[in-house]
Amino acid sequence: MVMLEVRELGHAYPDGHVALHDLSLKVAGGELVSIVGPSGCGKSTLLRCVAGLLRPVRGQVVLDGAPIVGVPDNLAVVFQDYSRSLYPWLSVRDNVALPLRRRGMGRAERRTVAVEALESVGLASAAGKHPWQLSGGMQQRVAIARALAYRPALLLMDEPFGSVDAQTREDLEDLLLRVRGGSGMTILLVTHDIDESVYVGDRVVVLSAAPGSVKADLPVELPAPREQIATRELPAFVRLRAEVGRLVRGQQTAQHP
Repeated sequence: MVMLEVRELGHAYPDGHVALHDLSLKVAGGELVSIVGPSGCGKSTLLRCVAGLLRPVRGQVVLDGAPIVGVPDNLAVVFQDYSRSLYPWLSVRDNVALPLRRRGMGRAERRTVAVEALESVGLASAAGKHPWQLSGGMQQRVAIARALAYRPALLLMDEPFGSVDAQTREDLEDLLLRVRGGSGMTILLVTHDIDESVYVGDRVVVLSAAPGSVKADLPVELPAPREQIATRELPAFVRLRAEVGRLVRGQQTAQHP
């Protein structure tokens, strides 16, 4: 069943830059869809339109059958700049619990749900600490835990692992796959990392150069569970990564047998 539908979306900024043009996309419930494309192709603009943070000039975004006209209640966003999304004067637990006020939860319930979310990302022992006492990778785990605690139907992620080192990035990719498997959430992931888009995605959607539109929509047919070394060595992974790379760079795509 289609959960999210982007219909002929177009957007131009006041300076005249056209970011999106007739972009259409459907996402089924429970899917993890990776969005890639050349720099400046409108990936983040698309995500902001889906989140209700930006009203497109043309087209429509529909979530669960209802057009998005503001920030939906059943949606959460994880940004790349985790350090700015966490409040340094609040404990880790209170950072995670803060958005739950919108759910109408009492204080005790908020704290319980927050600790459960921190447990799911391996940070239960850090509940009483403050964000500035944690590493960058741990801070991003807190941001993910906050999104999970809110229990959204749709999770949007905008370059969420772009500011951490390579090993931490791989750990966070695996964390994303684990929590997605346990929650069944629908996830739209914007990334500039082609390997990452293939490794975590059920589909990879490649956008054209600006103004962005859908250039290709490729299924990812890799076995589960995925593993950083073994999965990336599979011929199917190597072929799809190469095809996505060619598309992003504007080269001719590989011919399928």
